[in-house]
Amino acid sequence: MDRPSTVRGALLGTALGDAAGLVTEGLSRRRLARLYPGSLGPNLVLRRGMMSDDGEHACMTAQALVVSAGDPQRFARSLGWRLRLWLLGLPAGIGLATGRAILKLWLGFPPSRSGVFSAGNGPAMRAPIIGAAWCDDRDTLMELVRISTRLTHTDPKAEWGAMAVALAAATAARKEAADTERFISELSKHLGDNAGEFLDLMKQVAVSVQCGESVSEFSDRLGLSQGVGGYMFHTVPVVLHLWMQNPVSYEKAVTEVIRLGGDTDTTAAILGGILGAGMGVEGLPDHWLTRLMDWPRSRRWMLSLADRLVQVRQTGRPMRPLFLFWPALPVRNAIFLTLVLGHGFRRLLPPW
Repeated sequence: MDRPSTVRGALLGTALGDAAGLVTEGLSRRRLARLYPGSLGPNLVLRRGMMSDDGEHACMTAQALVVSAGDPQRFARSLGWRLRLWLLGLPAGIGLATGRAILKLWLGFPPSRSGVFSAGNGPAMRAPIIGAAWCDDRDTLMELVRISTRLTHTDPKAEWGAMAVALAAATAARKEAADTERFISELSKHLGDNAGEFLDLMKQVAVSVQCGESVSEFSDRLGLSQGVGGYMFHTVPVVLHLWMQNPVSYEKAVTEVIRLGGDTDTTAAILGGILGAGMGVEGLPDHWLTRLMDWPRSRRWMLSLADRLVQVRQTGRPMRPLFLFWPALPVRNAIFLTLVLGHGFRRLLPPW
């Protein structure tokens, strides 16, 4: 395993998928095909893209991993404070459950009691970077995913989905083939006896992949013909289907998941993080990466953050977080919101 390339790939793969999927977020499959019949990619404005909350959550998680070196209590405290400060920056996109959980953190609830009952996708955004960084220590990996999940979401479905995503990223990072039966067997050991419904979904994924069924046909059978919603039991099966079916072509797989419509920034971010962990940063498409323009969480900043996380994993010792120019975030978020609103109005125009 090339750990530096793997961790870099997971972090930038998440951000890049987020930026590519943001352009089409909320569109139905049919409307998306009408508006964007050609190639996709980061193209919010002037063929440049920015990431939304999915990439930001991955960065916050990486910072908390750097500070804690995997110590569960320190990780929970660090990620909890990063979520609090993130909300102060007035982010343009924030899930309802995540927002309520952060408000509880500000009211004094400890990280162990701040989550709200929801099976939304928030924990899955944070899972690929954990899986990539702790791919050689499954027990610690699952504990970190559990903590990350319960900070914001307490529905067991959210935890099961995030664990499946993290395990996929860990499997990819170790350059192991996406063997469906072995993956489900290992996942079942970590989820316990109550996750029967979710494991049945995973078995449906495995059968579909083995039969050569396309992801669009599979998502239709799940009732997602209009788009993949922000629900863990919709997102994770579709994402893992594409990872198992096409683990070595980032652009092709991420484009396919975007073409399904719905919550495309999140589905593309999660899939992008898993694929990036397996392919490394060298496997990410250069013509997409050069279009990812963000600040202060720039590409260079994210690469430096990934390298710091690699150093922590190699030494086993925590480090100070990578400096981020916090005063710039409200300004950046205001610009981002303006661009997103302008892009949204453009999508109301023909072709219909």
